[in-house]
Amino acid sequence: MKHLLASAAMIAFLTAPAVAQDADTVLVTVNGKDITLGHIIAVADNLPAQFQQLPDEQLYNGLLEQLIRQEALASGVRDDMSRALRLSLEAQETALIANFVVDQAGSGEVSEADLRAQYEAQFGNAEPTPEFNASHILVGTEAEAASLVSQLAEGADFVELAKTFSTGPSGPNGGNLGWFGLGQMVPPFEAAVQALEVGEVSAPVETQFGWHVLILNDQREVGGPTFDEVRDALAESVREARVAAAVEGAMAASTVVRAEVEIDPALVRNSDLIAD
Repeated sequence: MKHLLASAAMIAFLTAPAVAQDADTVLVTVNGKDITLGHIIAVADNLPAQFQQLPDEQLYNGLLEQLIRQEALASGVRDDMSRALRLSLEAQETALIANFVVDQAGSGEVSEADLRAQYEAQFGNAEPTPEFNASHILVGTEAEAASLVSQLAEGADFVELAKTFSTGPSGPNGGNLGWFGLGQMVPPFEAAVQALEVGEVSAPVETQFGWHVLILNDQREVGGPTFDEVRDALAESVREARVAAAVEGAMAASTVVRAEVEIDPALVRNSDLIAD
């Protein structure tokens, strides 16, 4: 009996289908067109992240059925495509290949030396720029703002007045806006802040948001960001430079002959021109 069981197991092993490992392995043929394991892998590689999380069996079966249905639909028209479809496929193929080249150019590790060189190129000659720490009280009219200036001149507490009267979102925080640099505030506000000494209160300032009373809490000079602060941005800049170099190189190596023909740009929307 043991020998019979062993023989049956061996037969089952020998007759079981082999597990396909080759990308060229044909999984199904639809109207004479082979669908291979490689086709499924190529589609899976380009799926959005949420689909990448599916269990392997569900992903495999879903993609196989999708490709079967797509081939069944496509095979009926592949040999008799309209001009519009043919041109669209040509454009999509070119775009797909170009995107692949761009992805390849921008991929790969970015060395520490590349990061340091990019940092030096971007920030090596950075001049110190001023930053301001200011508070404000926002009200609706110039008269209200003038009244606040008078109260402050008489010794009123700026923080308490901001909490009581300011209509801006910083009011509950005593009007404090934290640190900000040039170009971050609207021009009239920025100009008023720049004209103040630390601890000085401004005259009423009008912006599109209303009337402001400002106080400059502090001021400092800052240089460029530290290397670690911009490491990720530097890596992205290096990759963008690689892509730009790849595009420039491809263009330099290409022969581009522009036809001497006048085209009405409005024709780009005339799909009748590519109809059969």
